[in-house]
Amino acid sequence: MIKNNYDEFEIRIIPSSTNSLFYDDIEFQILSPLSCLREYETHWLLEFDLPLVNKKDIKVTFDENSINIEAKLKEKYSEEKFGKIIEYKYFKKTITLPSKIDNKKISAKFENGRLKIIIPKKVFIHKIEIK
Repeated sequence: MIKNNYDEFEIRIIPSSTNSLFYDDIEFQILSPLSCLREYETHWLLEFDLPLVNKKDIKVTFDENSINIEAKLKEKYSEEKFGKIIEYKYFKKTITLPSKIDNKKISAKFENGRLKIIIPKKVFIHKIEIK
């Protein structure tokens, strides 16, 4: 935030990216939830914080190399941004996944406002001929 010498107005610098990974969408009242992607030996663990959400209101879809999360809030969430009160109704986020995953074995669990998605890695076994 930059202020001029007279404190008559504020200029807020907002990234011009339309990437939904990091920014809330004020126009459509959508929040981008916090998330974390961790790699383990046999799988990836993707976690989302989804407070104020019921399990039945979460939609998870897989599209080639990304996972899309959409969730409707139980009640509107309000906060002050850019000098006015903004109300949000949904969470939404798309995460691009690493390659070589086994998309047929993806599983998810929702507990205490946290969605955990386990994404198994594809295992490629190649027989090596010994000469």
